[in-house]
Amino acid sequence: MRVGEGLDALLQPRSIAIIGASQDPAKIGGRPLHLLRRYGYAGQIYPINPKAAEVQGLKAYLSVMDVPEAPDLALIAVEAEKAPDAVEQCAARGVRGVVVFSSGFAELGDAGEALQERLLAAGRRTGMRILGPNCLGAVSIADKSIATFSIVLEESLPVAGTLGIVSQSGNLGSFTMRLASERGVGVSRFMTTGNECDIDIADGIAFLARDPATRVILCCLETCRDAGRLIASLEEAREAGKPVIALKIGTSAAGQAAAASHTGALAGSDAVFDAVLARAGALRVHSIEEFINLGDAASMLLPDRLPRGPRVALLTASGGFGILLADAAHAAGLAMPELSEATQRAILDTVPFASARNPIDATAQMSSRPEMLQKILSAVVADDTCDAVLMPLPLSLYVPRLRSIYIETLRSIREQYPDRILMLCVRGPQDAVAELRAMGYPIIDSFDGCCATLAALAKLRTALTKPETASIAPSGERPAPLPADALRHEFGAKRALAAAGIPVLPERLVQDAEAAARAAAEIGFPVVLKIASPDLPHKTEVGGVKIGLASVDEVRQAYAEMLRSVAVKAPQAAIDGVLVAPTAKGIAELILGTTTDPVFGPVVMVGLGGIFAEIIGDVAVQTAPVSESMAMQMLRSLKAFAVLDGARGRPRADIAAAARAIAALSRFAAAHAQAISEIDINPLLLMPEGQGAVALDALLVPHAEGKGRKS
Repeated sequence: MRVGEGLDALLQPRSIAIIGASQDPAKIGGRPLHLLRRYGYAGQIYPINPKAAEVQGLKAYLSVMDVPEAPDLALIAVEAEKAPDAVEQCAARGVRGVVVFSSGFAELGDAGEALQERLLAAGRRTGMRILGPNCLGAVSIADKSIATFSIVLEESLPVAGTLGIVSQSGNLGSFTMRLASERGVGVSRFMTTGNECDIDIADGIAFLARDPATRVILCCLETCRDAGRLIASLEEAREAGKPVIALKIGTSAAGQAAAASHTGALAGSDAVFDAVLARAGALRVHSIEEFINLGDAASMLLPDRLPRGPRVALLTASGGFGILLADAAHAAGLAMPELSEATQRAILDTVPFASARNPIDATAQMSSRPEMLQKILSAVVADDTCDAVLMPLPLSLYVPRLRSIYIETLRSIREQYPDRILMLCVRGPQDAVAELRAMGYPIIDSFDGCCATLAALAKLRTALTKPETASIAPSGERPAPLPADALRHEFGAKRALAAAGIPVLPERLVQDAEAAARAAAEIGFPVVLKIASPDLPHKTEVGGVKIGLASVDEVRQAYAEMLRSVAVKAPQAAIDGVLVAPTAKGIAELILGTTTDPVFGPVVMVGLGGIFAEIIGDVAVQTAPVSESMAMQMLRSLKAFAVLDGARGRPRADIAAAARAIAALSRFAAAHAQAISEIDINPLLLMPEGQGAVALDALLVPHAEGKGRKS
């Protein structure tokens, strides 16, 4: 079934049955019925309760089989043990979609998993879509379709708007809807997926991508059960021009463990989630505040008012506020270019003692008369040097005289420059905030929040641009099969990698000391000796590496010493011979590798050697395969990239060669995902610019038996 198909039954139902309907509006089976009637749902409602003739003023039915029509949607509000029978009856009656509120399924282990499988089997027989179990359901605001028992709707229904919310966590999704409602942000649809026995987060994203009522998608993620479906839905949203703002929770080890327990699914690496979301066009945030701030602003500015870039003009009436705001802007990654001469002249003509650079301190004088504020604001907003203007109003709107000046001037500016972006930092009063929002001004109540939101809005424009793609075999040929010894030892691994386009040194595999001496003489001194064994991935720990050997005598002696050491420290190890390699010198080292993420499959990683990767954690990851330009972006994202790029007079390393090696490694890993679990190239030695790179050591690790990647 196509991702997102069939969800109209849940989000736009013409009739709803409630199985387990209760007279008590405080109970799970009573609250949806109460809310549907309270907010004026126009479709038919069928309470199912075999013990009552009437529920909350509506005729009740013994079972869903007894209702006069097959409902589009059924809500299941009975115990977990009874839910499978209820779902099977719905399938038999021809119901198109069900929401299972009940908990006690896969999240509790094997017994619950068996119950959950019964739900899914019933749906598959007829194509009926199932939301849940263990979920808070769904809501369509404009349709007044309320398939939830969330307490968020007890006081009021959010206004209808363009913000769609889909969440694996019921309460987190509900809280997001509550925050949106408190701000007056209009919501289109709301859906929580719970255990995702059928409908998953990808279905929700895809439905909202096609939904004319939705412009921005807020997505709360704990995990991913199907990488292909998630990526396809995110890409569909990008193609539709609808940004997906993702709050991915479970970043810590404790959080990931809790997510796995909560959802009953494997947790992929958080860094890999980051890479996947970015590559598919979603913008990730890390707090509920960022989540709602960005969703609010984006829904107001889309489709055609997103900032072109990160350049911002900061306009304040106080030097102190300007400094504070400038610090926040810098921390958020915003640029603060100097304004044009014409703009600065207009500011100084109006307030001669102002600071007209950026940030602009126009002093409190700027709002003393409406015409002064109008002239300064017009000049700054119209200046194409910046992509947006940010103005804090922490106190002025509380003073009636100043409020009048600001409100009228801002109304005039909005009419005069409808396509320009002016973000306001305002805490209140709330009626003033509502008035400014109605004019179309994005409003955030903190300096840090304003700057972070503006920076994220600039990234959204880029996120909606489709990036280049990378294929496993760029020229269309099938990947060559792995050599027999590729998974056995370093020599075989390097031969396989060399065939894939990763440079290696001219090396020889020998079986005795004399052969080693001859090989060294032919290669040229000094040389390195390394033990070749399928049982010794960490050769130095058993004395299996000898370096700096400058003569045939040293080679013979080192060969004998190495074999003696290995025999003592690893007597059971199979020895295939000894590798003889030239000594190579470069100017920088990288660690390259791949691993197999349990959710997203082959992933390529790069970091600088030494403490940068191991202690500082300065690494970049991306799902495989990647193109050379994507590999270059990975390198440039490293905190220590300047070390490669000639910082402080250092020679520049051949980063183009490094990017080619990363791309080649990623293609190799993707091509052989069925056989290879991990690849380690440590180090990749970089020469000066234009002189290449070479893999000095390599290890290919097969999947554990029975754990190969599924196609």
